[in-house]
Amino acid sequence: MSGKLPDVTDTNFQADVLEADGPVLVDFWAPWCGPCRVVHPILEEMDAERDDLKIVSLNVDDNQVSATRYEVLSIPTLILFKDGAEAKRIVGARPKRGLEAELGPVLV
Repeated sequence: MSGKLPDVTDTNFQADVLEADGPVLVDFWAPWCGPCRVVHPILEEMDAERDDLKIVSLNVDDNQVSATRYEVLSIPTLILFKDGAEAKRIVGARPKRGLEAELGPVLV
């Protein structure tokens, strides 16, 4: 895996996230967001290590329809979707261990 997270957009959100097989973690971020740049490499590392979770990123500046639909008011916001529904929301930067601890019970 290259390490770069796949981008999702308002256009392909339905197909790539809501209709995906298995859980999808969406990183709602923006290029100007400092904490987002801290979280991104952690998510890339997690994506490379895990087969049970797809991780994608969505630029809120370019995809305001999706950001608005899921009421993303501050970034970074990570939303885990399972079977097309929001299963877990994490707002703010976390260390890798913290992210895995919060996501673990939901991914079982």
